[in-house]
Amino acid sequence: MRPRILFFGYSEVGHDCLSLLLARGDNVVALVTHEDQPGEKIWFRTPALAARERGVPVFTPENVNTPEWRTRLAELQPDLILSVYYRQMIGTRILGLARLGAWNIHGSLLPRYRGRAPINWAVLHGEPRIGMTLHRMINRADAGAIVEQEGVDLGPRDTAEQAFRKVLPCARRILARQIDALLAGTAPETPQDEALATTFSGRRPEDGRIDWRQPAGVIFNLIRAVTDPYPGAFTDVGPARLMVWWAEPAPRPPGTGSAAPGTVLTAEPLLVATGDGALLLTRTEWRGAPAPALAAGRQL
Repeated sequence: MRPRILFFGYSEVGHDCLSLLLARGDNVVALVTHEDQPGEKIWFRTPALAARERGVPVFTPENVNTPEWRTRLAELQPDLILSVYYRQMIGTRILGLARLGAWNIHGSLLPRYRGRAPINWAVLHGEPRIGMTLHRMINRADAGAIVEQEGVDLGPRDTAEQAFRKVLPCARRILARQIDALLAGTAPETPQDEALATTFSGRRPEDGRIDWRQPAGVIFNLIRAVTDPYPGAFTDVGPARLMVWWAEPAPRPPGTGSAAPGTVLTAEPLLVATGDGALLLTRTEWRGAPAPALAAGRQL
């Protein structure tokens, strides 16, 4: 009998990996996923679409680690657990249900960028390369032994969505290469080097607030890390919020070298002083109140 796979997943990475298993004819006994959040812009395909097309049961628990859900999942008798962009920490009592182990695909080149939103964090930090990692799940997030990794290069102007699109195919390719070994219990494992590990928390909309004291390059990386379809970078001007969807580092005009960070240097085009230079705000949106007048010298 084919091994029974219990799939935890969300996002387009989860969709693509689940679609691969279903196309292969693997025995996926259920999908555990998330309800789409009302306040979140859903710009990606989700694994629930693929599961329902093939008649795979879909579960969306608010908390998968309750006794009731542990019992329900145990009744499925999974041989292997695979998690792909599932947003909850899966407890060890569930991980232990699978005789062939529990495995996760994470959106970074582990051990760097453990935790939530690894691609956004990598773009924010100006990383030149990102990737996907298949690893064993243990009782610490993204810390288990690595089976395989695949990476892609990023450009210095790539947005987080562009980075996501570049790295997305890596997950499916890794799984295609390793799924038979996982199901046979023969997948290679290499322990992570804890000395190289970095961990980051999830990002909130408030984390997009611009600190004009930062260098222009740092602010530029923030903008491209959270621009549409993510919540965006912003600065508040009185009761109004100025969303900055794109900007370009630029030199300060002559005679403005002493202007404090956050000072409007020119209104047309909108050029704002930063800690080491200036940013030209090329795509913006006002929210929450009528747009105020932005004359040169105004402080943001």
